[in-house]
Amino acid sequence: MAVSPYVQAMQELFRANTRSREFPAHGAKVHSVAWSCCGRRLASGSFDKTASVFVLEKDRLVKENNYRGHGDSVDQLCWHPSNPDLFVTASGDKTIRIWDVRTTKCIATVNTKGENINICWSPDGQTIAVGNKDDVVTFIDAKTHRSKAEEQFKFEVNEISWNNDNNMFFLTNGNGCINILSYPELKPIQSINAHPSNCICIKFDPMGKYFATGSADALVSLWDVDELVCVRCFSRLDWPVRTLSFSHDGKMLASASEDHFIDIAEVETGEKLWEVQCESPTFTVAWHPKRPLLAFACDDKDGKYDSSREAGTVKLFGLP
Repeated sequence: MAVSPYVQAMQELFRANTRSREFPAHGAKVHSVAWSCCGRRLASGSFDKTASVFVLEKDRLVKENNYRGHGDSVDQLCWHPSNPDLFVTASGDKTIRIWDVRTTKCIATVNTKGENINICWSPDGQTIAVGNKDDVVTFIDAKTHRSKAEEQFKFEVNEISWNNDNNMFFLTNGNGCINILSYPELKPIQSINAHPSNCICIKFDPMGKYFATGSADALVSLWDVDELVCVRCFSRLDWPVRTLSFSHDGKMLASASEDHFIDIAEVETGEKLWEVQCESPTFTVAWHPKRPLLAFACDDKDGKYDSSREAGTVKLFGLP
């Protein structure tokens, strides 16, 4: 089978830059990494109750600040979709916090009802949705920091996301389904049986053509946004798929699990484009918003000094 020019170009690039570089970020394992919309900064959230922000220089990450204030693990974070200075963190301490990198201060602490495990910012920047361990999703006005709506679900809610048009809200659940609600009405539109087991993560591609889900059955499925049909599956991982990310051009999909590699697939064919070697399970992956550079974090132990201590490093693959 002929390899597309795109795949050839990417494989050559990765072959020239195969090493992943590590950057110390936290005192315990890193749960979440995310790039600002402009790609200048990378934020990470950790079990050590803090968030860190790095600035990307041409061949490395330089730590800019550590953000303290949460009383429990920072499980997930995300940036404002169009303002590169704001990001929000979700914590087990029953709060979310919005931070401004210009002042390095917390500009809002919003109390929520439960231990927060997932968070996303709407594409229009107006709303933050946060999900907790009790399967309640709260919709918070990003300007007033007040709750606009709250939904209690009767199933295990794993990951949440708006579609790129901001008019539908998606949840992946413990029964292997994708639930789709209208937004802002939050009326059920459809429930798709996507996987035979727990549906863990969901990501929309930047082009608005596809979304992908990852499941406990170790499969990644790719869906057509308009038709809501499954276009193809990626099956190179052996363990539950924990995290997904589309590249900036929508042409590559990275997926990771407890397997000791990150699978990079060509979206249109499903072919393996590359695998990034890891020494341990991967918790989070995020493609840079403008270039083929992948940030990720694994369950690393700091073996050189103390094998029980977690390393808390952030890694980059694709650096020159």
